[in-house]
Amino acid sequence: MSSASDPKPVVTGYPAAPPPPAAGTAYPYSTPPPPSSGAAYPTAGTAYPYPAPPPHAAPYYPSHYPNGAAPPPVPYGARILPHTRFLRRLLAIAVGFFLLMGLATLILWLVLRPRLPSFDVSSASVSAFNLSTPQQLLSSDFDISLSVRNPNHKMGIYYDSVEAAVLYGSDNIAETSLPPFYQGKGNATTVRARLVAAAEYVEDDVVKGIAADRGNGDGVINFHVRVLAWVRFNAGAWRTRRHVMRVYCEDVPIGFKNRTATVGSLVGSPKQCEVDL
Repeated sequence: MSSASDPKPVVTGYPAAPPPPAAGTAYPYSTPPPPSSGAAYPTAGTAYPYPAPPPHAAPYYPSHYPNGAAPPPVPYGARILPHTRFLRRLLAIAVGFFLLMGLATLILWLVLRPRLPSFDVSSASVSAFNLSTPQQLLSSDFDISLSVRNPNHKMGIYYDSVEAAVLYGSDNIAETSLPPFYQGKGNATTVRARLVAAAEYVEDDVVKGIAADRGNGDGVINFHVRVLAWVRFNAGAWRTRRHVMRVYCEDVPIGFKNRTATVGSLVGSPKQCEVDL
């Protein structure tokens, strides 16, 4: 019996290793207690009691990769080729240039505020007027003067191409081309047009309408004058693009003395025209 004064022995080192398992034993320790569910653990040295999991299916890739190989990884932050970068910059510069040009044109247009010119039929005469009723042939020589005024005091107008025509109703009787001209700021110009019809075939309603008009007491026939022109507005070094301008001079009255007269002239004051751009 040891006394209280005897020192306790000092325990050093690690716990003793368990004894080696018996031959044929898979688990080195004693058999653990069965689980709470009541099912017993497999006996030591037996195989896994559950079926093995199915093998993983091989990943599928499109057929253009050989032997089902995976596609190559996409590099992160791929480098942009120099020519692609140049084309992008060139496209951005072109878009910016056109936007700036469009904005500058809009600002100038709003500042200058171009107005359409005015047209009037100041004089008109007809000679050698002859209508053959049975053959429906019309011959005439129209001499028309147009008074054109530019109301813009900051812009001139270029008339690049000008066409004029005389109609009865909706039927064209005679037409001609006029030389191009330039009209200065606030300028008034007289444009003369000669339109000749030499035995032109006309529709039956034209023949009946002209005959009825000449049979009236005043002998006035109402013709229509049309002008079609390509125009540009000009202010210093700035010019607009070409626009199509249409001029409508409706019901220009030409008076004849009687039903057989071959000469007629404008009746009344100058006829104002409508201008459309």
